Amino acid sequence: MSIATNESPTAPSSNVVDYLQLIGGEFRAASNGGWIDSVNPTTGQVWARVPAGNTDDIDLAVAAASAAYEDWRSTPAAQRASILRAWARSVREHADELWRLDSTDNGRARVETSPAILGGAGQIEFHAGLAETITGETVDISPTASTYSVREPFGVVGLIIPWNAPLAMFLAKVSAAVAAGNTIVVKPPERASVSVLAAARYLADAGLPPGVVNVVTGEGSAAGEALVIHPEVRKISFTGSTATGRRITEKSTSNLKVLGLELGGKSPHIVFADADLDAAAISVSAGIFTGSAGQACIAGSRILIERSIFEDFVDRLRIIASRMTLGDPLAESTDMGPIAFDTQFEKVREYVKVGSAEGATLAFGGRSGAELFDEASPLSGGYFIEPTLFVTDDNTSRICQEEIFGPVAVALAFDTEEEAVALANDSLYGLAAGVWSSDLGRVHRLIRRIRSGTVWVNTYRRLHWALPFSGQKESGNRPSNGPHALDEWLEHKSVWIEHGA
Repeated sequence: MSIATNESPTAPSSNVVDYLQLIGGEFRAASNGGWIDSVNPTTGQVWARVPAGNTDDIDLAVAAASAAYEDWRSTPAAQRASILRAWARSVREHADELWRLDSTDNGRARVETSPAILGGAGQIEFHAGLAETITGETVDISPTASTYSVREPFGVVGLIIPWNAPLAMFLAKVSAAVAAGNTIVVKPPERASVSVLAAARYLADAGLPPGVVNVVTGEGSAAGEALVIHPEVRKISFTGSTATGRRITEKSTSNLKVLGLELGGKSPHIVFADADLDAAAISVSAGIFTGSAGQACIAGSRILIERSIFEDFVDRLRIIASRMTLGDPLAESTDMGPIAFDTQFEKVREYVKVGSAEGATLAFGGRSGAELFDEASPLSGGYFIEPTLFVTDDNTSRICQEEIFGPVAVALAFDTEEEAVALANDSLYGLAAGVWSSDLGRVHRLIRRIRSGTVWVNTYRRLHWALPFSGQKESGNRPSNGPHALDEWLEHKSVWIEHGA
């Protein structure tokens, strides 16, 4: 494994910048004057601060969104689309600034954040086009009546977005909800809010009226919970861990909110002996040893390998991992950045210990933090964990069943197609899966039998806004993306007009 030491991370600790919330078209500090430090995970140093918003800030933001709603829902779809397209242009114009902030804030390497910003602009434009396609249906029920349906926005909706890809999720979710005519309160992740607050600055320039989109930063236990239980928020869309999704579900029962949940995963990546093993090894590695250090809900963290090629394939993964470059996420040469923040770093390190304690064999990796860098390196205080692979035959173990959310994978051998399917489905999660095989019949059988919202065949981690994305089992309950992406943000209303014979 290569360690980058010649790149000096930007945003030194002596240059701490304050970013502000967006409420009712104004940028402002928290009502209580509190701040949250944003730590650069590459160095472990504070580089920015965001407001520690709480219930008072959420109340102000919801009030602003409520006040803006009637005018916004009445805005013609073509005008909403025009505003979104202007926002997309602005995102492209400021893409270099935005990806740098995103990478500095959560450590995700530029190899992922830079294209994600441009992809986000494309997704905004896609949703702008869908805004002009919202229709209902005419239903022929009675000769004496006109009966039809219309689709309407929910009203004020709350978005709680994750720390592993905050800006990409902000661009995608906000543009879809706004295109459908909703007004919004966004609660970004408290440890990675900066890029979201920066992107929000360009909404007014695009012509979005004040109050349509509001951004309140703060801890989940304060700002997040206040948003979930607020009586004027009709719907909550949450992307994050399954555990947090359960807590949101419990909190929302007091006023029966509509919930859209995109949750965790423990995705199987299945490799058969008849696959293109060179291509498979590259893709399997990239599916877990990512620019975001495996911090992706779709990470292929359970690698299922046909027994006849098991040792050979593990060796291929070891060679690829040894050639990866860990370092400053702003550098072009970096393949994998650090873990996003300290407590997640410690959590992943603990799972490495758990794997060994459970009797799994450490095939490679396992080192972290200062073990990876010279003491004089500016990266020695960063939250780095090297690509790590365990080998086990116990799919019931914690490292096989629990979402680690880091660059730690586990490899298991299988003998038959039937066993591969059983191992793949032996999980609470059902977000994604990968299959590598040249047998077309086998591929189609597995596509139908694997319980996951996405199945990639002879590729992995390929996403596009024109294709639906959803989870099964405990990985979520509402699809996003695709030609019906706005359905998540619209309610149905039936109309019956009796007019006689």
